[in-house]
Amino acid sequence: MPHLSIERLSYGPDAIARLEDGRTAFVSGACPGDVVDAEVIADHGRYVNASTKSVIEPSADRVTPPCPYFGVCGGCQWQHVAEAVQLISKRQAVVDALRRIGHIEAAEERVGETLASPAYGYRNKIELVAEHRGGKLIVGFHRAASGDIIPVDSCLLLPKRFQKAPKALSGALRYVAGSTDLGISRVALRIARNTKDIEVALWTPPSSFPRQAAARTLGQALPLSSLVRVLYKGAPKERSVSKVEALSGRGSWTERLGEFSYTISAPSFFQTNTKMAEKLVELVLEILQPDGSDVVLDLYSGAGTFTLPLAELAGEVVAIESYGPAVRDLRRNLESAQSWAEVVGGDAAREIETLGYADLAVVDPPRAGLDPAVIAALARLRPRALAYVSCDPATLARDAKALEEAGLTLVSATPVDLFPQTFHVETVAHFAPA
Repeated sequence: MPHLSIERLSYGPDAIARLEDGRTAFVSGACPGDVVDAEVIADHGRYVNASTKSVIEPSADRVTPPCPYFGVCGGCQWQHVAEAVQLISKRQAVVDALRRIGHIEAAEERVGETLASPAYGYRNKIELVAEHRGGKLIVGFHRAASGDIIPVDSCLLLPKRFQKAPKALSGALRYVAGSTDLGISRVALRIARNTKDIEVALWTPPSSFPRQAAARTLGQALPLSSLVRVLYKGAPKERSVSKVEALSGRGSWTERLGEFSYTISAPSFFQTNTKMAEKLVELVLEILQPDGSDVVLDLYSGAGTFTLPLAELAGEVVAIESYGPAVRDLRRNLESAQSWAEVVGGDAAREIETLGYADLAVVDPPRAGLDPAVIAALARLRPRALAYVSCDPATLARDAKALEEAGLTLVSATPVDLFPQTFHVETVAHFAPA
């Protein structure tokens, strides 16, 4: 293959170049501005996947990845790309999706600059995978594009003081397990930026377990405020939580966003970048601007990231969430904040149909985006402002098209870099009646 000139980053782990015949090449390990020697690893007809064999002419925007696991671990794909280029590329991914998928006119003018995060040390949570193999426990991250596990000693995305926590945690778990298969498949480590809480959650199926030994050994390895065991049933992608056992400490983890504290149980979701989660809250409040008498709908509310501040500012908040542990966390967080909101545990598409009125709304759906029934209900409710928090540009664009067709126009969209060194981008979009 002739040398390839790399044009830009894709919304994905690869960069983009053009073959001599005009087809697109998705090239791993490349940076915009590079000239690389690449080899095709898969030919799909209209496009090819390729990998960088060597960099012939490095781009001025290529940087040296600081992580020794870069290119091996599947977690960070863009460490070799300058931060400024990452931010520009994430904004462009949002613009391109709105233009191509959403057919949104003047998409370029409606999308703001990407809000930057600290480049490293920003995560309050990592998840290690575990497997009992060859008579011992293997703990680490998934290898890039593979289900294999690579042991790791450190992770630069954790706060600096705890970047070597994976090594300490892995060693302690191997000591506890010895040659016995304890069924551990997943190990979640949460380290709060603002409260300093540290929790480890061990995910296992129901079985006998050395609770006291685990509590003693892991407590010596890390200054834990909580150690829990999450018992689940079913295959990994279909598992359901049956119980959470507190092995030591409080049995939950607390982090603070602005003036509000959030206590989170191990199965519940919480944004993994505390600093930028605070920015998400600011953006949502700027869009909604509740005046103290408004009825606000918080859809896919989770444990209350937006519910708590809205409950302080609005006349009434209706929070809808389907996941049981998150619903329980939300009620507990409201009680601790001495705030009130109507908490509805149930499917968003079904429960929103029962609402008769909403002045304002915020939606923070999963990656799949909004159910068509939710879009129809939002069109019927016609809030004067809708804040849409999206973790996927493609589904945001699809929903933006449907919302505009239903009478809610995209006013603006702000990309937020919740996950530096990766291609992922969060977006906070503002919709209003046409």
